[in-house]
Amino acid sequence: MSEVPSLTGRLLVAMPGIGDPRFEHAVILICAHGPDHAMGLRLDRPAPGVDLKTVLDKLDAPAPDQSIGRAVLMGGPVERERGFVLHTDDWMIGDDSLAFGDGLAMTGTREALAAMTDPLSGPRRSALLLGYAGWGEGQLEDELAENVWLTAEADLDLIFDADHASKWTRALAQMGVDAAMLSSQGGRA
Repeated sequence: MSEVPSLTGRLLVAMPGIGDPRFEHAVILICAHGPDHAMGLRLDRPAPGVDLKTVLDKLDAPAPDQSIGRAVLMGGPVERERGFVLHTDDWMIGDDSLAFGDGLAMTGTREALAAMTDPLSGPRRSALLLGYAGWGEGQLEDELAENVWLTAEADLDLIFDADHASKWTRALAQMGVDAAMLSSQGGRA
């Protein structure tokens, strides 16, 4: 098997018929990818019945009006109670923030939650995600070889906009792929 270059900062777009209902029509931003692991955040699945205000209230943190109705996303099936703030790298907290890709960062602190609602000193764009998607050694590479995922350039508008229902279709369209033309049957040439 040939080595796959790092996908950090790129998108994974699920192929139809992925075979795992947790990832049907998924768009995942890869935050870390190395020879022994990969970690990503799903960008297209809002948590049912939860908004940013709900989370801030639960943490007894200030919940300004702009947190009302702001979606919290299900980042993946691993550690679903753990929160990650995905944000632009114009706001960072030293070693607590992981910068990756082109202009992106991830932080898992209460300060990052507070910064999400601060238009003056917080990041330009941000999203709160619960849980993450993780792959062990060689697992993501095997899935790529099996044509389970397409890879795409990350796009800040796609990553951070609130139109979650169309992210999969739009991610495919940015690659020049019409979702209606994809088959759920994989193959090898």
